[in-house]
Amino acid sequence: MTHVDPAPVKLGRKRDHSRDPEILQAAIDVLAETGYDRMTIEMVATRAKAGKATLYRRWSSKSELVIDAIACMKRGTTPDVLPDTGTLRGDLVAMIKPHSIEDNEKKLKVMAGIVALLAHSPEMSAAVNSAIVEPRVEINRRLLQRAVDRGEISGDCNIDELALISPSMVAYRTLILKQPVDRDFLVGLIDGVVLPAVGLRLPESEPEAVVRVALATSQTQLHD
Repeated sequence: MTHVDPAPVKLGRKRDHSRDPEILQAAIDVLAETGYDRMTIEMVATRAKAGKATLYRRWSSKSELVIDAIACMKRGTTPDVLPDTGTLRGDLVAMIKPHSIEDNEKKLKVMAGIVALLAHSPEMSAAVNSAIVEPRVEINRRLLQRAVDRGEISGDCNIDELALISPSMVAYRTLILKQPVDRDFLVGLIDGVVLPAVGLRLPESEPEAVVRVALATSQTQLHD
């Protein structure tokens, strides 16, 4: 009896994930520009210079692509080493950098593009919280805990709630008031809202105008 070897199994072509970062970045860019409703897989493919078939093989729907893209925004957003100036105010101000302002603005545009979906998509909501909200809150939480540890602010401070102040006000200013977030606004927010909330006074060397800016902004937000 002649032995016949079984025919070799033909394997499908291995998926190439090397372009995933480019495609996901393209998805974020398109989402920030157009919003979720107007965004299409075709737009992302064009921006990434990739074939539509490539995207559809990797992501079966637009929502899957967006969830993955948002999740990737978390990478590198929480630095291992934070500024240590010796004061809470100094640390918070040191975190304000041009690239961080631009990055935050893009993240808020992404959030604005999908805000209507958050109530209906737990997966999308979880991705947004993990990639956009929590990294900034975690930075504030670490800086506040450091201030507690060195005795600068009281250990009775509710760090978890205080860490939400600036991200919440920045989101409100951007998403609701449609106003830009710049360095003056952020410094005013630190001096006029965050420091008083933790029981600290603005150093006498700092201009009082900064406090007035923050207070005026806060009042405007409350009345609008």
